Amino acid sequence: MTGVDVLVFYSPVESTEDVLAAVFAAGAGTIGDYTECAWFVEGTGQFRPGSAARPTIGAVGDLERLPEHRVEVTFPRQVRGEVVAALRETHPYEEPAFHVIESANPDT
Repeated sequence: MTGVDVLVFYSPVESTEDVLAAVFAAGAGTIGDYTECAWFVEGTGQFRPGSAARPTIGAVGDLERLPEHRVEVTFPRQVRGEVVAALRETHPYEEPAFHVIESANPDT
């Protein structure tokens, strides 16, 4: 069995469906016979763009708060590069916040 990892990312609520579609197309979100599996919850994201930033939302120097989803999807470890690339290409933020978590192999 190959390893399965978890991608956790934060997305503006209005962009979540597009980002999910991209990471699903790259190989994320399959669990057994189920596809497009994801878990997400809404919260408030906060950031202040620095002087060299080119923010998609907000303005340099201004504190921004907006509704975001925290999204979690699993994916086979061998497609990690494709999944992360799909996230970066589709996400509207200049610097998307995300984590890749390696999960333990339950068979070892």
